[in-house]
Amino acid sequence: MSKSKKKAIFNQCPCVGATLDKLIQPALLAILSEGPLHGYELARRIGEIPDFLNEAPDVSGVYRMLKTLESRGMVVSGWDISDKGRAKNLFTITDNGRLCLKNWYQTLQNYKKNIDSLLKTTGNAIKRSPQK
Repeated sequence: MSKSKKKAIFNQCPCVGATLDKLIQPALLAILSEGPLHGYELARRIGEIPDFLNEAPDVSGVYRMLKTLESRGMVVSGWDISDKGRAKNLFTITDNGRLCLKNWYQTLQNYKKNIDSLLKTTGNAIKRSPQK
């Protein structure tokens, strides 16, 4: 198989790490813990997190996650019409959202521990594997 064909196959594979959509939720909650923001600004701020998906997420996906969080009572939204220009739907984290963020912190710590263990295991497997 050619190198370009292999690259094309792996571009869609979860092994390249581009499908970490579930991590948007704790990122949104963490950013909202600093104060109310609208979806476009949240997406921009997520894109500024060092090494996080390497780019800002799709804004429509951010709004979908915000609506999910709102339906679960993690955030509330309201229209801000105080600024000149278009009204903006601002999202604010709730007490339940802050509790969820604390839970996410522990979950991410556990993921990190498990990923470190998996990295050691896969690294050892690579070292033992014959090179082709």
